[in-house]
Amino acid sequence: MAALARTRLTDWTLAVPVLAVVLLALTWGRDLPGVVVAVAAAFLAGAVLAAVHHAEVVAHRVGEPYGSLVLAVAVTVIEVALIVSLMISGGEKTQALARDTVFAAVMITCNGILGLSLLLGALRRRVAVFNPEGTGGALATVATLATLSLVVPTFTTSRPGPEFSPAQLAFAAVASLALYGLFVLVQTGRHRDYFLPVTSDGSVVDADADGDGHADPPPTRTALVSLALLLVALVAVVGLAKTVSPAIEAGVAAANLPQAFVGVVIALLVLLPETLAAARAARRDRVQISLNLALGSAMASIGLTIPAIAIASIWLDGPLLLGLGGTQLALLALTAVVGVLTVVPGRATVLQGGVHLVLLAAFVFLAASP
Repeated sequence: MAALARTRLTDWTLAVPVLAVVLLALTWGRDLPGVVVAVAAAFLAGAVLAAVHHAEVVAHRVGEPYGSLVLAVAVTVIEVALIVSLMISGGEKTQALARDTVFAAVMITCNGILGLSLLLGALRRRVAVFNPEGTGGALATVATLATLSLVVPTFTTSRPGPEFSPAQLAFAAVASLALYGLFVLVQTGRHRDYFLPVTSDGSVVDADADGDGHADPPPTRTALVSLALLLVALVAVVGLAKTVSPAIEAGVAAANLPQAFVGVVIALLVLLPETLAAARAARRDRVQISLNLALGSAMASIGLTIPAIAIASIWLDGPLLLGLGGTQLALLALTAVVGVLTVVPGRATVLQGGVHLVLLAAFVFLAASP
């Protein structure tokens, strides 16, 4: 029975990404009736679940921390493509889209995914345990990237608005890419052990052990197929998110919510694969893997998006607004302070998880009611 269930699940995760991409091709750039939007939303949810499954297969094969990088980088690369395409076609109303999307990704990952992971890990064995050296380094990198790219533009004087001059934007892009590349080298090289799961006494779990302690790693061919299907599923996730975005925009407008809230909704949809993967890892008592996903996604969102937007700005009309407003600055600063206090001990209870989730709720509420 178990083997049959696994076969059906595998068949399902093979079919859904392909069908979702077919649906995306049929609906791209068209005005859709409500029934088709509902179907697209259903396939969007299915593609998210399929992406999580294939990411876990790949992660199981390559081991940590490489597995966490696969999903984080794949989602971010496609997210960048989505941002650029929307900015090209959206006109003046998308001048702050990159800022809103990146900030939403940082808040969702550093408070939502991180808080949920800590909460699930603490509920499993009362205290969630992780490696403070690796997690602290990741948090420091995220804070630096966010400050250089989203805070500094608010206070520069070369331009009248919260934007960089061309030279400043180029520096921020190079610095972001360099920091992200340096982190990946550290995470996968000399200090790889800092990003592996740990036991309650602080010892590192065997890097060759799998997440649940039962199944052997899948063969290379299976992992390669899952990698290809992961990319297909992520294309479907981002593409269908854009396809249903007109309906989201209409709903946001009907609810009298700010235009920027559309970016929050789309960011939530795009980050669903990482959220579900992190939650599954936390339930298996692999909180470090969850934190790798959360902070790695935040880091990739900034470190890859800003350079791509800097290049795209050569062809984009109008200013590129990157600086955060006062409320956003306060939330980002509070997130950094709380994150440091959470990470330093290397252990967290349900309280820390709850605090981060409340910060996410505050971000969503203030985005809807600024």
